[in-house]
Amino acid sequence: MSDALSDKRTATRFRVLAEIAERQPAVSQGEIAAAVGITSQAVSEYIRALDEDGFVTKDGRSRYRVTKEGVEWLFQEAKALRRYADHVTTDVLGDVQEDAAIATDDIEAGEVVSLSIEQGLLRATPGDAGPATGTATTDAAAGTDVSVTGFEGIIEMEPGVVTVVQVPPARSGGSRAIDHDQLRSICTSADLITAAGVEAVVSLQSIDREPAVTVAAGSVAADAAARGMECVVVATIDAVGRITDTLRDGDVTYDVVTIDD
Repeated sequence: MSDALSDKRTATRFRVLAEIAERQPAVSQGEIAAAVGITSQAVSEYIRALDEDGFVTKDGRSRYRVTKEGVEWLFQEAKALRRYADHVTTDVLGDVQEDAAIATDDIEAGEVVSLSIEQGLLRATPGDAGPATGTATTDAAAGTDVSVTGFEGIIEMEPGVVTVVQVPPARSGGSRAIDHDQLRSICTSADLITAAGVEAVVSLQSIDREPAVTVAAGSVAADAAARGMECVVVATIDAVGRITDTLRDGDVTYDVVTIDD
């Protein structure tokens, strides 16, 4: 996730740098202050810090340019913000007009419901207590699907974390060379387990666990983590690089664990 979403100072830093990029080289600190909603003195302090970090250069009085490093930082933050916005609109709230949710209790058509995400699935609870709400358009018994429209608010959800477990290739012992108790412990609290490679699948089977998927393991885990699920990807060492590349591209937090016996 973008740092600008989790830290107010980073968010302001992002906006100030973006305003400089738009107005360069002649930069009015007063105009930036008005656009961002902070004081001119605060803008001056942010510009000084951006200069010290190498994100802007000063050409003269009130003349600034964003450096290559500054452009790259802006691009990365904007990219992360766009991914998060796409996730909220597409994965969390879905179609603004109508989407399906699991009813946590009996619901009648026309009833206001609170929305939440559990196990990566949208759930609807009678009442308007939640930060995100909608209106049911169908009747539904508890545990069945209900159609919801009129979404308002943002669903509170913490992104999940992916644990990538490395398994040695068969030529180096494969599933026989791992600490099975450690693998079992790692998988115990996982919402989703995927596998990449024969050795990974056999390793999971050796502790009586079946992976949800054995293809596109990284992509599936990345999507699930974006929906708040805690995921484990068991992968042969040869496949770990592809998995972590996919997770980085999806801006997913992950850890890599080795479980050699």
